[in-house]
Amino acid sequence: MRPPPHLTAPAPSAAAPSAASHPGPPRRRPRHRGATTTTMPSACCCRAAALAFLLAAGAATALLTFSLPSSTSASATTRTDFTGQLSVGNQPPPQLSAPRAPATPPPPPPSPPAVRRRRREPSYWRMAPEEALRYAKKEIRDAEPVLDDPDLYAPLFKNVSQFKRSYELMERILKVYIYKDGRRPIFHTPPLSGIYASEGWFMKLLKESRRHVVDDATKAHLFYLPYSSQQLRLTRYVPDSHDLRPLSVYLRNFVRGLAIKYPFWNRTRGADHFLVACHDWGPYTTTAHRDLRKNTIKALCNADSSEGIFTPGKDVSLPETTIRTPRRPLRYVGGLPVSRRGILAFFAGNVHGRVRPELLRHWGGGQDDEMRVYSLLPSRVSRRMSYIQHMKNSRFCLCPMGYEVNSPRIVEALYYECVPVIIADNFVLPLSDVLDWSAFSVVVAEKDVPDLKRILQGIPLRRYVKMHDCVKRLQRHFLWHARPIKYDLFHMILHSIWLSRVSQVEIEA
Repeated sequence: MRPPPHLTAPAPSAAAPSAASHPGPPRRRPRHRGATTTTMPSACCCRAAALAFLLAAGAATALLTFSLPSSTSASATTRTDFTGQLSVGNQPPPQLSAPRAPATPPPPPPSPPAVRRRRREPSYWRMAPEEALRYAKKEIRDAEPVLDDPDLYAPLFKNVSQFKRSYELMERILKVYIYKDGRRPIFHTPPLSGIYASEGWFMKLLKESRRHVVDDATKAHLFYLPYSSQQLRLTRYVPDSHDLRPLSVYLRNFVRGLAIKYPFWNRTRGADHFLVACHDWGPYTTTAHRDLRKNTIKALCNADSSEGIFTPGKDVSLPETTIRTPRRPLRYVGGLPVSRRGILAFFAGNVHGRVRPELLRHWGGGQDDEMRVYSLLPSRVSRRMSYIQHMKNSRFCLCPMGYEVNSPRIVEALYYECVPVIIADNFVLPLSDVLDWSAFSVVVAEKDVPDLKRILQGIPLRRYVKMHDCVKRLQRHFLWHARPIKYDLFHMILHSIWLSRVSQVEIEA
């Protein structure tokens, strides 16, 4: 084994020729006793020194390698340099330990589900009223599907996606101007009890609305005529005269005064104005003014499509609600489960009109215990079970028309969780612009009254249970609240009026 170059003996000089120049056996160098031997280390000492140096170099290389873990290439280069300088023969430099295998990286976390980016809503308050209405109509037409909404039960609606989008836009956009003109009590005096209370509650809650009511009429999308058909009847009708013209003339003169005083009526000939009337005579109070009858949006309880006054698609069918206690309008709301409803069908009320006499003739007078049909509830019956208890114990509640097509029993049935049976031809059902009444009611033609029991018994129990469940879910949309809440009756009526106004504007296809 050859020692490293820097440890080899010096080259022979000219005075001492090498052994190679003298043939023959090599001559021994004389040993001098007592002299030191440090000038020429022995071969063993050279090997030990070389081995020690190699060990030191390997330790230095390992130290550099572990002190710089992030620079693998630099460590390898340093090891190669030391190897080329210190390796003897082809022997690699010693290593202190084998390099540790890199740990397997953990799997990446699952990516979150893709969230649909919500579009940024425009600044509606900067839009002109007509521009905002055109925007709303496009948005309603292109409404995205509603996948899941705990506040809306899809089977109740004709198109729940369009309803939800329209309702959202109503909350953000709609502004209403209420005329301050008109004398009390016909104007600005809402009745809050009785069977015509719907017009009064709507007037009261709209006047209290800070979200929708504006004082600047130029920013309004709708204009409200705040009159009460009930108060107009009590004030202007001559008893037993059978003459409704004084009522319509009074309202006509009021509208003419508005057209002279303000520019808003003449701008659209009343198309952006609306009124709310629940009395049976409400439609007839509009007949003396042509534009009021044809153009104005009318929310009417007496929504009869056969008389030429109520226009389906433009006018709104107003629910007729009976409020017995104005301070507690929800006092009697609720019903019994299906298993405890032992009466098939129930009706009790005054006998007038063309349908109720036929109903009593076929099913009244205790002819059938399953069909409880009375003119007025007898005292012997009411002592055992009241009118409200009868509705809560019946599967179906009969709602025949009286003098007019509307009946407060429809909403009463919903309050007491009883499936309503509507018997009134030409009646546009309440809020039918958005609600699918086939999901929670039965509509029977007037000519089918003799077959009424067979029709009701022919409904399978499974279907009835679904209808009863829909009635319970629908109930919240027909309730009045002293402070309105989302999707309650006040907002449902206002939404239908808003939707009628939106449908009037024209947009590009």
